[in-house]
Amino acid sequence: MSGTGTGAAPGGRPAERRGRPRSAAVDTTVVETVLRLLEEGVTVGELSMERIAREAGVGKATVYRRWADKEALLLDVLRSLDDACPELAGASVRDDLVALLEFLRRRVLAKRSSAVMRAVIAHVQTQPKLWREYHDTVVAARRQAFHAVLLRGAATGEIRPGLDAELLTDLFVSPMLSRVMLHEWRELPDGLAEQIVDTVLQGVRPQEGTAARGGPSRGSVPGPA
Repeated sequence: MSGTGTGAAPGGRPAERRGRPRSAAVDTTVVETVLRLLEEGVTVGELSMERIAREAGVGKATVYRRWADKEALLLDVLRSLDDACPELAGASVRDDLVALLEFLRRRVLAKRSSAVMRAVIAHVQTQPKLWREYHDTVVAARRQAFHAVLLRGAATGEIRPGLDAELLTDLFVSPMLSRVMLHEWRELPDGLAEQIVDTVLQGVRPQEGTAARGGPSRGSVPGPA
């Protein structure tokens, strides 16, 4: 009896997976269908995999081959609403930090103005596993971008060495997030990113006439090599 799919080829090599490859066009069609339905006023609770497949013009099995359930599909919908972090010039640590924070400010403004984004985010946040996965991919990538700039700042002497990179990232990001989570009525005006960066940098620049004591702790921004 011949096997299919997961068998081994002669010589111990994994057998090639049979069947048609996954179509990116179908993925895009399904995600855009969900966005269209939400824009038309369909609530997340009213969505079903069957309805999404029907509206997208594909078979239900096609949708289930790509996403195990509606929550997994909504996670990809949420990812589709995220833009990649901006390309940084790399000439000035201060300017790169401003660019990253300005990107965050504009994302927040987009979220506030987009009923679709708010609905999807609110639903995914009620699913701890999905929210964690979103954080571990999209959010973690943004924080890593901050870490890279901070490491460069320590190497060039623009930032005092020995500081905790995670804590330092929070110092830059938290003022913006507090206006989103705790004070939703607060405005996010032009120039806010520059104001935050300049305020924090004033406190973390190397102090003239003093040397960093001890070595950097785990997860800290090291000094120049």
